[in-house]
Formats: sequence, C-alpha cells, structure tokens
Amino acid sequence: MFAMTIPSRPRRAFWGDVRFLIGIALIVLSISGVWLIVSSSDRTAPALQATRTITQGEALVSGDFQVIEVGLGTLADDYLSPQDLTPGHIAARTVAEGELIPVSAVGDADDSRTTTIVVESGTPVPDEVAAGAVVELWQAPPRDDGRTFDTPRILVADVIVRDVRTSDGMLAESGVVVEVVIDRADVSDVLAAVTGGSMLSVVPVGSGS
Repeated sequence: MFAMTIPSRPRRAFWGDVRFLIGIALIVLSISGVWLIVSSSDRTAPALQATRTITQGEALVSGDFQVIEVGLGTLADDYLSPQDLTPGHIAARTVAEGELIPVSAVGDADDSRTTTIVVESGTPVPDEVAAGAVVELWQAPPRDDGRTFDTPRILVADVIVRDVRTSDGMLAESGVVVEVVIDRADVSDVLAAVTGGSMLSVVPVGSGS
C-alpha cells in the first residue's frame, strides 16, 4: 500500500495580510494628522483684540481694537482679522476688554433690534454696575398723593449697561445716570415710566430691590 501524502497549504505571505496593511495605513494617517496639528499651531495670523469693553449694539470701529499675532491654527477663520472690519458692523453681544473678536460676535447694523436710552437711577448704583454689566430696570410708580411711590416692580429685565456717569443739569438730583442697551420694543414702556413720574432703579441681575 502506498501512503497518500496531503500537500500542505502554502502560508499566506506576511506582506499580503490585509490587516497588516490596514494597520500601516492607520499609523501613517495618525502621524500625518499630528504633523498637521503641530505645523498649523506654529503659524500665526493677525487678529483683532478689543482694547475696551464693547457693549451689544455698538459700532465696531478700528479705534477700539489692536492687531496682534496669534496662533489660532484651524480656528483662524472663526475670528475677525483686520481686513474683515468694515463699516456697518456692530457687536452682536458684549465683547470684554482683551477678548479676541469671534465672527459670531459680529452683527449687521441694519438688522439690529436694540437701541440705547439714558435713565436716572433713583437709588445708589453698585460699583459692579459698569459697561457690559447685565442689569434690571425697576420702577416704583408714583402714588396719587404725589409724594410717595408704590411697590417697586421690574420694568425691563436683562438689559446691558453701556455707560455710567455722573449726572448734571436736570438729572443732577441722584447724581448718577446710566445708559443702557434695550430692545426697541421696550423703549415705549421705559419712556412712559419716566414721563409718568416713576422712580427708576438700576439693579444688578441676581440682586433684589
């Protein structure tokens, strides 16, 4: 009898292993990605930095910025560069002093729904009330006797302070007037409170009256 020999299966070539090739490709992609991140972070680009607090609704003008070189990498397109600053742009939100200007914080003046109004505060204004602070306007309507005021109530919530200054002339009684940014829809209510003799108070958000 002759013994039957079964030929052994040839071993698959190491370089032909699909899994090995996929692993090599992943390593190459990983190295390339790290190189791109490092190389992009080394590059700097000019960006605009606010030199003062710019409140919502204010026009963006070159005098309120300085140009600095920063390494934003892939985020460079998310921030305003000097050539992007054109007439007609306003702050869509309050921009703090020293902050780089993101594109998301820029709006079109024609689309703005806010305006400013100056009010006299009938109560002392806390030190933390400064440009960019969020406050509430409270009103205390006058009573029929003409000498006292009714219980204070919120007139407009979440308004932004643009400026705080010492009053003079007709507004010298309390010593402080506050310019605030409010929605145009709220202007009539504020003017009605002023002309109706209500005492207005500027209260930081989170405080009580």
